[in-house]
Amino acid sequence: MSAPIESGPRTYEIRTYGCQMNVHDSERLSGLLEDAGYVRADGSEPDVVVFNTCAVRENADNRLYGNLGHLRPVKDAHPGMQIAVGGCLAQKDRDTIVKRAPWVDVVFGTHNLGALPVLLERSRVQEEAQVEIEESLVTFPSTLPTRRESPYAAWVSISVGCNNTCTFCIVPSLRGKEKDRRPGEILAEIEALVAEGVTEVTLLGQNVNAYGSGFGSLGSAPDEVKAMTEGGQSAFAGLLRACGGIEGLERVRFTSPHPKDFTDDVIAAMAETPNVVPSLHMPLQSGSDAVLKAMRRSYRQERFLGIIEKVRAAMPEAAITTDIIVGFPGETEEDFEQTLHVVREARFASAFTFQYSKRPGTPAATMDGQIPKEVVQERYERLVALQEEISWAENKKQLGRTLEVLVAEGEGRKDDATRRLSGRAADNRLVHFAVPDEAVRPGDMVTVEVTYAAPHHLVADRSFSVRRTRAGDAWEARQARPEGAKGVTLGMPSIGRPAAPAQASTGCSTCP
Repeated sequence: MSAPIESGPRTYEIRTYGCQMNVHDSERLSGLLEDAGYVRADGSEPDVVVFNTCAVRENADNRLYGNLGHLRPVKDAHPGMQIAVGGCLAQKDRDTIVKRAPWVDVVFGTHNLGALPVLLERSRVQEEAQVEIEESLVTFPSTLPTRRESPYAAWVSISVGCNNTCTFCIVPSLRGKEKDRRPGEILAEIEALVAEGVTEVTLLGQNVNAYGSGFGSLGSAPDEVKAMTEGGQSAFAGLLRACGGIEGLERVRFTSPHPKDFTDDVIAAMAETPNVVPSLHMPLQSGSDAVLKAMRRSYRQERFLGIIEKVRAAMPEAAITTDIIVGFPGETEEDFEQTLHVVREARFASAFTFQYSKRPGTPAATMDGQIPKEVVQERYERLVALQEEISWAENKKQLGRTLEVLVAEGEGRKDDATRRLSGRAADNRLVHFAVPDEAVRPGDMVTVEVTYAAPHHLVADRSFSVRRTRAGDAWEARQARPEGAKGVTLGMPSIGRPAAPAQASTGCSTCP
């Protein structure tokens, strides 16, 4: 049957699962579609639904095919509707997706985001599914159009891919080897964002502090990289310091480093660059040296705790978060106790904790010593209880402190009921605060005093002053547009700081 005649612009919706990299990729996909003439769906049934998938968790496949199944009758009732599947699961499963869900129109991978509009049109014209998967990166995502979710906080990709071989992680085989952007391109993008009103950026990579390794040997690196590493500092430390020279950029974050590449010069750059925030996400995965070895994590407990100690010495106020996997194959009770020991010693502000999830195609999936579910569950509950206790105690230390909070939109689900607003302190703690007497907009800064602490947030019932910012101006300008500030949800918070993943990383960096 021929495609129906269009009476207006085709509408789209993007549904994103997984990590920060996927969230940022979805901003690129939105930009591509809008550049091609599509508009976001306004609550009506979209003409195009794009699934940007994750392949890290064990239930990723079931979640995707369940959602595709729910869409089949919707598509049958909506002539001309198209469904596209991209991301890591598409890179992994390829033709399997169309075989299991033949009503899918387009399948594209992690290396060819830019092909989506062409594949959609080709599928419409030829009236058959289009599957296009590339084995290596076609176009660095930074060159693609972008429709950013926040007018005042942005992801900035500095690299793609990963050179590590962690035995539990499938991402390197789906994202490829690390490729780095030239520092001049990164800084130019940040400067352009700041000119548009952005005040906070998060530098993003699968293994963000390995930045520079993608250029090969220093002798063959671009001159700008050589200049950035003068004096022996790493390229990533040099990049952080360069961000400090961008006028109007108030907060710089990055996610996530790998302990093996985390050097003293990066700690110094964080401490000495005023706009690099005192916030660090440092994945632990396990506190057991034996388990770390089985995971192919090339650091050990002593090295990890040494990094935490150095960070705290340089930045006593730093909030440190982590990722932990419970029940990795072969993990004994003694191994698990070592993880609890590190948690007690490190005193993380929070931790993203996961029960080990077997992923076909990873070495860990076929290892001996797979742990029974009930044992993993019991250990997991003990770990969560300990971390909740520590998180609460660490948050109580914030009582009475005066903080400057970047006002967010969409972070406080109970704000209407409590008559509060929400935002993030510089160390990334979530703060719910009393509405100031002055008018305040998302993107503005409010100075508050912390009056209550819970394990996962702070409350400030005293607000002192509002600092109106260009970021607030940018939010206000977006509100004035006909489309408003609302857009298609990415399945996770999207305004304020760049959206946190629905499931946080358990890999070297941005893998959930």
